[in-house]
Amino acid sequence: QVQLVESGGGLVQAGGSLRLSCAASGRTFSSYVMGWFRQAPGKEREFVAAIRWSGGSTYYADSVKGRFTISRDNAKNTVYLQLNSLKPEDTAVYYCAAARGTYFSSNYYFTATSYGYWGQGTQVTVSS
Repeated sequence: QVQLVESGGGLVQAGGSLRLSCAASGRTFSSYVMGWFRQAPGKEREFVAAIRWSGGSTYYADSVKGRFTISRDNAKNTVYLQLNSLKPEDTAVYYCAAARGTYFSSNYYFTATSYGYWGQGTQVTVSS
């Protein structure tokens, strides 16, 4: 049984930082792509960042490039999302997701429907 458990969300002022964690269990993820998505009230779920567990290639949405950093710790089976220079528009529920790393094209992993496993989400609120 695959489990993805997010933590680290909270309330922060604009310009502040948070680090989200996603603890993965239930299978070997070495061939997977791990992604972070977010969903604000009344909006669709949107891609934030992704990382190939093997090799560590990373991908980012334009809106977070230079501010957010995705990384993984193989020993802890955990993926992180460092959020810096936060803006009020970053307010959302952030979800961790896992997809089989079958496709070479990174574009495939920008889409929520490409991911078969999801965590429960963690709330990030940025005040102005």
